[in-house]
Amino acid sequence: MKSNDYVKFLTEQFVQYMEQPRTVRKNIRQEKRQYRKPLKNELFGLIPNACSHYYHSAKNKILKKRNK
Repeated sequence: MKSNDYVKFLTEQFVQYMEQPRTVRKNIRQEKRQYRKPLKNELFGLIPNACSHYYHSAKNKILKKRNK
């Protein structure tokens, strides 16, 4: 793709975006935020979830042993 084509494409996309009413743009941004993964998962993948699951399962095992 030539640089002129790319600039033309970006300009068209920008103009199309700016021609939309402000409320429509705001709604689109809110919809994108709803489907976004939590930040800790984006940065570290499943490691935080795995650590949390391990911590809670270990905690429950200890509590069950104390209650017996």
